[in-house]
Amino acid sequence: MTKFADIVVDISHEKLDRTFQYRIPERLKDQIRQGSVVQIPFGRGNRMTKGYVLSVTDTPKCELCRIKDVQELLTDAELSGEDRLVALAAWMRETYGSTMIQALRTVLPVKQKVKPKEKKSVRLLLDGKQTEERLAFYRQKNQKARLRLLEALAREPEIPYEFITEKLHVSSATVKAMEEQGILTCERVTVYRNPLEQKGTKGLKVQLNERQAAIVQDICGSWEDERKRVFLIHGVTGSGKTEVYMELIDAAIRRGKQAIVLIPEIALTYQTVMRFYRRFGGRISIIHSRLSAGERYDQFLRAKRGDIDIMIGPRSALFTPFPNLGIIIMDEEHEDSYQSELSPRYHAREAAVKRAELENAKVVLGSATPSLEAYSRALAGEYTLYTLEKRACGSRMPAPVIVDMREEIRRGNRSIISKPLEKAIGERLNRGQQVMLFLNRRGYSGFLSCRMCGHVIMCPHCDVSLSLHRNQRMVCHYCGHQEPRPMRCPKCGSEYISAFGIGTQQVQEMVEKQFPQATVLRMDMDTTRSKDGHEKILSAFANQEADILVGTQMIVKGHDFPNVTLVGILAADLSLYAEDYRAAERTFQLLTQAAGRAGRGREPGEALIQTYDPEHYCIRMAAAQDYAGFYEEEMSYRMVVGYPPARKMLSIHGACREEEHLQTAMEYLKKFLLKIYRTDPKNIIGPAYESIARIQEMYRMALYVKADGAEELTAVKNRLEQYIEANEGYQKVNIQFDMNS
Repeated sequence: MTKFADIVVDISHEKLDRTFQYRIPERLKDQIRQGSVVQIPFGRGNRMTKGYVLSVTDTPKCELCRIKDVQELLTDAELSGEDRLVALAAWMRETYGSTMIQALRTVLPVKQKVKPKEKKSVRLLLDGKQTEERLAFYRQKNQKARLRLLEALAREPEIPYEFITEKLHVSSATVKAMEEQGILTCERVTVYRNPLEQKGTKGLKVQLNERQAAIVQDICGSWEDERKRVFLIHGVTGSGKTEVYMELIDAAIRRGKQAIVLIPEIALTYQTVMRFYRRFGGRISIIHSRLSAGERYDQFLRAKRGDIDIMIGPRSALFTPFPNLGIIIMDEEHEDSYQSELSPRYHAREAAVKRAELENAKVVLGSATPSLEAYSRALAGEYTLYTLEKRACGSRMPAPVIVDMREEIRRGNRSIISKPLEKAIGERLNRGQQVMLFLNRRGYSGFLSCRMCGHVIMCPHCDVSLSLHRNQRMVCHYCGHQEPRPMRCPKCGSEYISAFGIGTQQVQEMVEKQFPQATVLRMDMDTTRSKDGHEKILSAFANQEADILVGTQMIVKGHDFPNVTLVGILAADLSLYAEDYRAAERTFQLLTQAAGRAGRGREPGEALIQTYDPEHYCIRMAAAQDYAGFYEEEMSYRMVVGYPPARKMLSIHGACREEEHLQTAMEYLKKFLLKIYRTDPKNIIGPAYESIARIQEMYRMALYVKADGAEELTAVKNRLEQYIEANEGYQKVNIQFDMNS
């Protein structure tokens, strides 16, 4: 029976975002499957090009005489695992909803027109006698430039091209003329752009403690067991998760395999890379958004050719084209930066698990504060769970102290720095120790809170905070509920009800004024705009060139500064009332991670948590470093209101330049949902404006659908995609799907 392949031809052109059908020759019919990469003739001139097989069928879509044949199946040696990445793209397209070209572009970045970087040198072709004869000729003819070059080559037979043009001041035309005469030859060698500055000593190993060694031994012992693919390491801050990662990577490399290490932010790259470089030497590289196009292209090329064993970077590093991937490490697994905001809106954790399945590799997730999704799967037995309950170096966990900012106001202190924190900073400075001040602005969207009693204006329908808009209306961005802004607290009647409005620059100025003897560094989006901005600030603080580091969440994730003995958490509850059902989870994670920066050296550490809501379970559990207690409390809330991971949820995001058109389009989607998805109407929320209702002239709205299983929502998504494709009105609307967002 004749078989046919539906093939995407070229991922660099959006206009070709459709499949073309080709006949599979008899000699290839047992080899070509979904994900195969093939050589095919395309267009009127039958130009040979690469194609990606999306499906194989027995049914032709047009007359047989019009269907061309697949020419060749590209082999693993030619592709370096590219066929498995195509299969991953097909899974992402089906799971998250997008065009196939968008999914392919995500996992197979389009080759950019980047000129290869070359190292040029000039080599002498003449023997000794010929050289002397030519030198005499140049002196006689007074050809000074050629004489300088030949004299230099007589001393050193091979010279870098840059030295000739810049130091000897010999023009490229002169070099070319001498090359044509057979006197010398220009040699070119392609060199890779390497974003890593080569430093450190390879082979530095750390002695694992008993618990770390047991985890490594257990994971390595199950390497061939396909039932054990995903492992979650829940370890307190400073428990030595990185050392475990490195031992596992070393084991993978000894098996002839490669490793991907995912980290959530560029800010973590410097310290992480240096630790890995000291262990593994130059066979590691990094990838992130601040690299040049040439650097990014070269790193993937190095990986594809087997020149490196380890790639480190944020979520895009997941698609490194290693030929024999063995392990994927996902550090700080709970971070929301692992969630893509572009179509397909994949989550790196789920994509990593799928890639590991396709590559027969292992996935190791690590965090001091795992996401509820990952931890619930570990408790259910889907992931293998390990715990590290003590710090590796033997130091004690910091002693957190909760400071009630309502009491500070009653005592007349209107400053963001409480009296206990001010006193603690002074003591640390006198001892020559360092301080980190973390301003919690994550999720800040203009909610109102009372500074006297801590009450926050909440949505009566969704259990998230209402957002204050410029028209003085309070709005819920889940269901659309609105109400006027109150001028007094509805709970205690205080007039001190307002939105929080201080930034890191104001905090820095305030600290410098109160502690003029201290050197203060600030780390936020403004101070880290340059390519190496993160590295400069972190290096300076690590070298103790500053006493106090002020910053947002980027300073509290994964960094290790042994001389920091005090962490001050300013406005701990600011993210607690962000308009997101995960606000308590994210706040707990931030506070726990922030407190964990203190006391990682010999001296004991302390964390002061300033809050207007000290009784909230999230604040109490973070101060007690009690993850299990927080998990139970938060999961009980999620089960009551039906949010993930207790239930599954599909988000449908719409964007359009015409506001009324968007509103109509989203309302019709809801009507269609109610028609096809026979469920309790309460399981469909919205449509409502996103928290940022307009970006770059595009209006944004969202619709949410809850269900008990992912299969239900996938079926709903597929029906919605068909409905959108069949209706011309959606051509102006950009629709994206987000599973479990």
